[in-house]
Amino acid sequence: MITAPFDGASRPTAGALRLTEARTENPASVDADGYLASLHEHCPFLAPSTRRGMTAWTVYEITPGSHRYAVEAELFYAGVQAAEWVRPLMGRAFGVLACENIVLLGQCEGADHRELMAWPHWALKNLYAQVGVMFGKFAQGAVETGRRGQSIPPPPFSFLPVRAGVRPLDPAFLEATPSLAMALSVAADGGRNVFEKIPCEWKAVREWASSLPRPEPR
Repeated sequence: MITAPFDGASRPTAGALRLTEARTENPASVDADGYLASLHEHCPFLAPSTRRGMTAWTVYEITPGSHRYAVEAELFYAGVQAAEWVRPLMGRAFGVLACENIVLLGQCEGADHRELMAWPHWALKNLYAQVGVMFGKFAQGAVETGRRGQSIPPPPFSFLPVRAGVRPLDPAFLEATPSLAMALSVAADGGRNVFEKIPCEWKAVREWASSLPRPEPR
């Protein structure tokens, strides 16, 4: 298992994101508590996760003048770090409640948050489905509809949730990507290195991710 796969000194994109708040259960820069309270009816795992202190937030802000590519890379690296925090917890009691959230603040010229999160999210979910880690993607103000057609409150900030996969339930959320659904349904984490077959460098990861089958239209 990789615990620190990226050395900041070797990352030419380091600095594109400024750490606003290190990992915390109660971030001061965003109203996480208020937003989560509005989601309890939509996710049965959320309330017990927060009660047990297993939902955490790390807040980043885009450094002014940063290039889109650099922001994407740093989001990817942050996602890897969050996934590697989640992995050791999944085999423990209540490990299914583990959830790390990467918050994105600030602006990047030429790309909105939805666009900035798209490639890191796609690469991360494909890398980590094999070990049972789920990635989500929520852009500030985006209107989402649940699987039963219910309206989900739009997030007041953009973030990538990283959590333990729930094998009986989560494959249904991946209907547009059958290969990912299958990988998650049989996932087992024996501590493998998810970067065994590709370099853990953003250019190589992005090229690999672009070669994968895209979601099927519904």
